Amino acid sequence: MNQNPDRPPKILLDLQKLNELNSMGYAGKFCLGDTVVIACGGPSGCPKYILERDAIYDKKTNTYWKRDEYEGGTRTIS
Repeated sequence: MNQNPDRPPKILLDLQKLNELNSMGYAGKFCLGDTVVIACGGPSGCPKYILERDAIYDKKTNTYWKRDEYEGGTRTIS
């Protein structure tokens, strides 16, 4: 996977990482081969793993955001 060194990493899920995420409470949310990123947003505002297709990259903050939070203008930076 070709990555931009300036951006936070994207993670291609292999079996080991999928099992690790399942043990962290993400069971059933991802499949082998999915690409995930750590993104801000959501009710807790805490960074969490989401599918790359559900995220948007913000160059100003150098972070990924949940797409619906970013587009809805509800994002907050602390």
